[in-house]
Amino acid sequence: MRAVPTWIDKVHDRDKVEQCIYDLAFRPDGSQLIVAAGNRVLVYDTADGTLIQPLKGHKDTVYCVAYAKDGKRFASGSADKSIIIWTSKLEGILKYTHNDSIQCVAYNPVTHQLASCSSGDFGLWSPEQKSVSKHKVSSKITCCGWTNDGQYLALGMMNGVVSVRNKNGEEKVKIERPGGSSSPIWSIAWNPSKDEHNDILAVADWGQRLSFYQLSGKQIGKDRQLSFDPCCVSFFSKGEYIVMGGSDKQASLYTRDGVRLGTIGEQSSWVWTSRVKPDSNYVVLGCQDGTIAFFQLIFSTVHGLYKDRYAYRDSMTDVIVQHLITEQKGDQKILQHIQVHHIQTCCSQTQENMFHFSRKLLLQHEKRLQCLSFTAVREKEWLMESLIRYIKVIGGPPGREGLLVGLKNGAILKIFVDNPFAITLLKQNTSVRCLDMSTSRSKLAVVDEHNTCLVYDIHTKELLFQEPNANSVAWNTQCEDMLCFSGSGYLNIKASNFPVHQQKLQGFVVGYNGSKIFCLHVYSMAAVEVPQSAPMYQYLERRMFQEAYQIACLGVTDNDWRDLATEALEGLDFHTAKKAFIRVRDLRYLELINSIEERKKRGESNNQLFLADVYAYQGKFHEAAKLYRKTGHDSRALSMYTDLRMFEYAKDFLGSADPKDTKLLMKKQADWAKNSKEPRAAADMYLTAGEHMKAIEIIGEHGWMDMLIDLARKLDKAEREPLSRCAVFFKKFNHHGYAAEIYNKMGDLKALVLLHVDTRHWDEAFSLVEKHSQFRDDVYVPYAQWLAEHDRFEEAQRAFHKAGRQAEAVRVLEQLTHNAVVESRFNDASYYYWMLSMQCLDIARDNSEKKEEMLKKFHSFQHLAELYHVYHSVHRYMSEPFSSNMPEILFNISRFLFHNLTRDVPMGISKVDTLYALAKQSKLLGAYKVARHAFEKLQGLKIPSRYQDSMELSCLTVRSKPYRDSEDLIPMCYRCSTNNPLLNNQGNSCINCRQPFIYSASSYEVLPLVEFYLEDDISDEEAVSLIDLEVPRVERNSSWQEMSRGESQCLRLDDGTEDPEDDPFTAKLSFEQGGRAFVPVLVNRAVLRCMSRRDVLIKRWPRPLSWQYYRSLLPDVSITMCPSCFQMFHSEDYELLVLQHNCCPYCRRPIDEPSYC
Repeated sequence: MRAVPTWIDKVHDRDKVEQCIYDLAFRPDGSQLIVAAGNRVLVYDTADGTLIQPLKGHKDTVYCVAYAKDGKRFASGSADKSIIIWTSKLEGILKYTHNDSIQCVAYNPVTHQLASCSSGDFGLWSPEQKSVSKHKVSSKITCCGWTNDGQYLALGMMNGVVSVRNKNGEEKVKIERPGGSSSPIWSIAWNPSKDEHNDILAVADWGQRLSFYQLSGKQIGKDRQLSFDPCCVSFFSKGEYIVMGGSDKQASLYTRDGVRLGTIGEQSSWVWTSRVKPDSNYVVLGCQDGTIAFFQLIFSTVHGLYKDRYAYRDSMTDVIVQHLITEQKGDQKILQHIQVHHIQTCCSQTQENMFHFSRKLLLQHEKRLQCLSFTAVREKEWLMESLIRYIKVIGGPPGREGLLVGLKNGAILKIFVDNPFAITLLKQNTSVRCLDMSTSRSKLAVVDEHNTCLVYDIHTKELLFQEPNANSVAWNTQCEDMLCFSGSGYLNIKASNFPVHQQKLQGFVVGYNGSKIFCLHVYSMAAVEVPQSAPMYQYLERRMFQEAYQIACLGVTDNDWRDLATEALEGLDFHTAKKAFIRVRDLRYLELINSIEERKKRGESNNQLFLADVYAYQGKFHEAAKLYRKTGHDSRALSMYTDLRMFEYAKDFLGSADPKDTKLLMKKQADWAKNSKEPRAAADMYLTAGEHMKAIEIIGEHGWMDMLIDLARKLDKAEREPLSRCAVFFKKFNHHGYAAEIYNKMGDLKALVLLHVDTRHWDEAFSLVEKHSQFRDDVYVPYAQWLAEHDRFEEAQRAFHKAGRQAEAVRVLEQLTHNAVVESRFNDASYYYWMLSMQCLDIARDNSEKKEEMLKKFHSFQHLAELYHVYHSVHRYMSEPFSSNMPEILFNISRFLFHNLTRDVPMGISKVDTLYALAKQSKLLGAYKVARHAFEKLQGLKIPSRYQDSMELSCLTVRSKPYRDSEDLIPMCYRCSTNNPLLNNQGNSCINCRQPFIYSASSYEVLPLVEFYLEDDISDEEAVSLIDLEVPRVERNSSWQEMSRGESQCLRLDDGTEDPEDDPFTAKLSFEQGGRAFVPVLVNRAVLRCMSRRDVLIKRWPRPLSWQYYRSLLPDVSITMCPSCFQMFHSEDYELLVLQHNCCPYCRRPIDEPSYC
């Protein structure tokens, strides 16, 4: 650091008496300097020290001045107790006073509020205020200063206390110094750095100490002891340095931490004030003898370069190590002197230099070069014959490093630090300005005093070439034949003996590594990325592909890499081309190179053919075709043209060639038309080329039916594959007639049958089956499946039977039944079970082996069908809010279901719902005994929560009723006239005669029917014929008849009622009382002959089942039996249900359909 005086002035009054300079202030732009001298305020031009204007307004000595941050006004304070506000035009605009002399003033940097301090108080003034707010203090204020954000004001006092106040003048922090009133605070300053996280206050007192505090009052570090009484402390604009002066009659430069760096300027009297010009390295001092001295501080550059690491001094005490590639920086603090650790400095042209090696230090001065140990012991010394102009460290093993030394007389020497003798490399006639050695140490580049760059071969001392306009030079550390030199604002890059490539660059080149050039401009080192495109292309022009690749590795663009790869490929340097294409990740060319390398391994050596392939890949198709023809590979040229859809060129190339080639070309042209979305043209070309299948595919995909019909009719029936494909497309577009025509043409009956089946043309399919029975399964199986899908199960059953697939029919229906139960469609489940039972009956009739099994299933399915039919009404009653059934019907249904649930409960049927419905209807109809029994049964079951409350309430209320059932509900057996209890331990049979009850399938009332059986020798047909004879009965008129019995006469009303003894069937109803076994009613021919046809109902079951016969004991009760499911109904109920559903409510037989038999 050097301090250079810029200008000096000395202030006197009119009587030539020296005036003490108490304070200084710079205008924020640095153009003017405000000086407090005597009772005047002086304004200087900082550029040359010219006095612009003295300002008069104070009557006594001016102690302080301060400039507002916005540059619009400044203030001065005087011993006359007044403050004057001046504008930037040097006009006084405001004046206010204190009770004591003014000691210091300071402007808030943000709000421009002015703080003025006197011996007993301080005031705060801003342009918006009409008055000044003043605050008393306990001691004389000597100095003040605002924080950077303008929130707090620090006051330095005579009693050694620093008081920190807010903008309202309230004390927030009080710092008490150890010395107290014996060490008055004479100067304070806040660090203006924006990099600091906390506000830092520098405090200097006359206890000769410098201290630093945070805003909170916490001290930073220890006190710095001074050797003088400080009068002023001032920070640089960025806070990196402190200027301090006082009783030592000089101004000194300190670090921001208080470490002294050096003297700025010595004076003949106390330095009373000092200030730093904003944003500059200029410092002004004010002395007691009236001297104003303006200095410029010059900080010399201390730096070093090692490979891609650059070290330089920062803030005098820091060393910044910069990675030039990544731009990362790291600093190392050192005190009072500079060391660059393990950095080999590159060069310098000053008269004194120091170089640091791993174990030694080298000092250079003029002609002398000394080697010192770290303990300052001189180990070696070299004395040159001329002044040393340039030194370059070239590295080496630790302790044996080498240097290149360039002298003023043109000599170039090599020195090793462990060798006392210098080695002369060469000598030229002009002075050395800069030099560098190539990586292999075979070439030497020198810049002389005429700014000429000369390159020598070190071994032969031969001048290889020279270039003008150079001030520095550097070899590329990664390429032997490349160097760069700078001069006249240009960067010059030279590769081998090629011409120089230039680009603009400011500064000096000090290093060249790969594509990075390290340039020193003023104090800044930068790494400049320089593409190596120009030298690479210079090598390519001479087809030096290996050398060009080495240059490209230093750093070129992707386009340059591609050009290198292409040139090397055309030059058949496949190794270089492959590496270059890898860099640009071009897989297409890499596949080409790999294929060529494989062919070369197999023995191919025709470079012309390889070059033709390269041209084809590059798009030079005509050149490739010529080379293909030259090498005898015409087919490759043809394939190339056709692949590229250059059919016209292909035709020109073929000329009058083989017709097979022409046909092949036509086929490829059709392929191209197809891919180019010109399908009609492609189809025509395929037909021309005889590729019928491809043509049919295109025609069919686009639905051109007219074209397809013409083609199908033109095809011979022997061309089965194209015809089959045509038929497929006809089916796809619903032209089934044309498809059938094609199958007939081909004679493919099976395909024709499948066509009719797929199109659901069942009549045509059945007509074919009649002629060709081998297709029976192919028609009836899908027909049955189609019927089942459309809920036509009876027809599906017959179709399955015709196809011989009874098991499949049963399996389908079983699945449908299961689904219906799971989905709570119990009415459907009943119907499906009835269908299953009838299918089992058919299987039993047709298959004697499965007869027993199927009959067992028949009875099981019949029973399940009836249970689900009954439970459907119970489920609806329990799950729906309203029921269409009368209470009596629900009561009968629930009672019937309860009697049938004594053993296993079928899936889906809820015993809880059944009992609960029975209990509710029993309670409603007065069957309290049944209701209580049902509730008792429910208590042993798990009751859903939704029924719990209502069930418990009903259970309690029913107990208040009499324990009996209503007599109106008691069922009677029509065979033995026995009244049966409502809950019967015999189930649905009479407790006396064991005769099963016959129920109506709608209301489930007991019908007046008794089943009878035929004697073994009577067949069903004979029985029916005997019943149909119907012997005439004698008509008896209802009249009064006179009768004489002894002496008495009487009249009897004859109502025509037949005597039971006259009906032989009635006599058959008798049975042995008290027997446990059921005695069926067995009739003979005479009884059958006496029966009336209208009183007999016959269930005409299909074989192998026997018919069932029932006799109505109340002929006036009309009973209807469904001819399909043989369920019995009251005629009125049946008619109503048929009107509602248009079918039987049980088997769903339509009313107009003939009976199932």
